[in-house]
Amino acid sequence: MGTTLAPLLAVKESFEEWEGERRELLERRISEMGLSITGSLVERLVQQLYAEMGSRGMIFQPPVYLSDQWGCPDNTPLIGVPFYLADPKLARIEEEMAVEVEGEGDVMRYLRHEAGHAVNYAYRLYDRADWAATFGSYALPYRERFHADPFSRNFVRHILGWYAQKHPDEDFAETFAVWLTPDLDWRAEYAGWPALRKLEYMDRLMHEIAGQPTEVTTVSPDDLPVEAMHYTIADHYREASEALPIEDRRHFDGDLRNIFAFVKEAPEGESAARFLARHRREVIARIAYWTAESTTVVGSFIDFLTERCEELALRVRGLEASTIIELTAFGTAVMMRYRYARTKRVTRRQTETA
Repeated sequence: MGTTLAPLLAVKESFEEWEGERRELLERRISEMGLSITGSLVERLVQQLYAEMGSRGMIFQPPVYLSDQWGCPDNTPLIGVPFYLADPKLARIEEEMAVEVEGEGDVMRYLRHEAGHAVNYAYRLYDRADWAATFGSYALPYRERFHADPFSRNFVRHILGWYAQKHPDEDFAETFAVWLTPDLDWRAEYAGWPALRKLEYMDRLMHEIAGQPTEVTTVSPDDLPVEAMHYTIADHYREASEALPIEDRRHFDGDLRNIFAFVKEAPEGESAARFLARHRREVIARIAYWTAESTTVVGSFIDFLTERCEELALRVRGLEASTIIELTAFGTAVMMRYRYARTKRVTRRQTETA
């Protein structure tokens, strides 16, 4: 009996230890944690990025620093990397909060993409007439919510969610990332696609500027490095959360009744709330993947559905796999319509104020 209980007790103690450490970390100010790229996974992957750029003859190495999210601040040739990637315990918190955390492959995809932005800004390529003729006007409005044509072959696919269609700046960054990716035969990959013309232009342009020096930009407090993030980790996640506009908790009851069943219809079925809790990570990840919506927003929706299933005492009536598929399809449809509605509202406001 003792040998059976020992592993369970160890797991419980380990869980309790982590929960205590987690609570302590959440209340710490990010600026006071001494986070650094040096010695971290990020350092090794940044060196890989520089090696990839160097193998193409490029002498420019965009400075990389820890910040609150991925990005190049205000058209500045710097690459901001999420702070949690520099510490395994913070990465674990990110995974718990946002369902997933970037693996090495994801980090390299983002680094190549952001390097494209940095190259564009460092050499002011967007001012060139041939750049505008290839990618479009850099002066076009930049919208977080955008319409994408999933059938278009005018754009490369690098980051998920048809991101190149968001803006000419993103189109350039995505095209650069594909061009830079090692062991990718982009000529064969995009043969017959209009996007190939952009990749061929990128190849010519990068060969033209590869050996040209450019001014190196230093990180300032305005770029929000970790040293300037004078708020707690809990504050960071609180700020990232987004409340869904559900004014009546009964709003999706009809949909839930189509997916699940009442007790009298499936008396032996598993509790729908328990089913959702068991598959929470998988369902959120799938919906976020197909909609390009943040896992925090999708998570809020799935958590609401879980609570509502508990209130309605719904049960699983079909096979587990088919229920997951139906639930994922339903969640994807809701998130896409939510995204479309927000895009229309933003566009209408911009039109009215123009």
